[in-house]
Amino acid sequence: MPILAPPTPAQLMRDLPSLDDLRRRARRRIPHLAWEYLDSGTGAEEGLGRNREALSRITFTPRFLRDANAPDLSTALFGRRWAAPFGVAPVGMLGMMWPGAERHLARAAAEAGIPFTLSTVAAESIETVAADHAAAGGAPGGAWFQLYAPTQAEMRRDLVARAQAAGAGALVVTVDVPVGSRRERQRRARVAMPPALSLGLALDLARRPAWVAATLRHGIPRFANLLPYASPAETADITAFLRTSLSHAITRDHLAELRDLWSGPLVVKGLMHPEDAVAAADLGADAVWVSNHGARQLDLAPAAIDALPGVVSALAGRVPVLFDSGLRSGADVARAVALGADMCFLGRAFAWGVCALGAPGAAHAIAILREELASVMTQTGCVALSELRDRL
Repeated sequence: MPILAPPTPAQLMRDLPSLDDLRRRARRRIPHLAWEYLDSGTGAEEGLGRNREALSRITFTPRFLRDANAPDLSTALFGRRWAAPFGVAPVGMLGMMWPGAERHLARAAAEAGIPFTLSTVAAESIETVAADHAAAGGAPGGAWFQLYAPTQAEMRRDLVARAQAAGAGALVVTVDVPVGSRRERQRRARVAMPPALSLGLALDLARRPAWVAATLRHGIPRFANLLPYASPAETADITAFLRTSLSHAITRDHLAELRDLWSGPLVVKGLMHPEDAVAAADLGADAVWVSNHGARQLDLAPAAIDALPGVVSALAGRVPVLFDSGLRSGADVARAVALGADMCFLGRAFAWGVCALGAPGAAHAIAILREELASVMTQTGCVALSELRDRL
């Protein structure tokens, strides 16, 4: 029986032309508990809908009588030029959703010339991912590290030192998880690391042969960045270790300490209030990242896109403003850029790509976003990203 050749990029774009197509395919290919972790919010999940509703209200007025058929998608940030104004956001436990997902995305981001951010609670270590990024031709500084700052000072300093030694281009300090949220859907799905064995899980895995085969090849996902700090007993109950080691309020003193430890660009992620953004800049942050954590922490939080203009106005160009939460297309990226975002980040969207297609899905998700963004710019008569704000 002949072996079928993998689909070409053109075939993928024909058959799976949108991120929603990848989302539907991903849901069919991964276990239920992995899907619930990826897709869920918290509480009644009104925040998930609020993010989408607020983005959908933003429209552009097209301008014509000019040639915009070759728009420039590139943007400047941290002293270098990126090929597009979007990058890969940190996603925890991504290796549970698809084995090797972080490595696939790091390579694809390197080849595409966009930033990739590895989570503290990833299945791959910063050393491994940074090496993959470099091997794929990524420019220095293209792989970033997101830090859930540990409660223990020694562990905190060592993680920062490891990211620095690995060549991480930015340290992204997440401040919007003072405590883990309830995430009721995940509780009902029995989401845990490692997953608890049960008859239901066995039956679910039997219906996901591609995921099982990939996991057997790659190995059971583990929190690679944190294992060096956990005792054997803590490794056996890694969820409790994470809860005691990482969940706490990040104060101004913590941020000042991290500023002293880190010599590269420091990004503060998870801010929504203009005064907090200004305080972060005052403490030495090189960028502020507006986010409501994808509506996974506080169901009562406003849509992140509604908070973006106030932060941009308060900072008045002092430092760049980055953005995530609710983005599901290149059109959404255009909306956020028009409201002042210097760079946008997507998490679930890139996870859908690798869950749907494995390694090729990473590059395909990037290609979809590029095409959609370029289409919006051409249709609205924008040659440069800066012109999008004039179409609101």
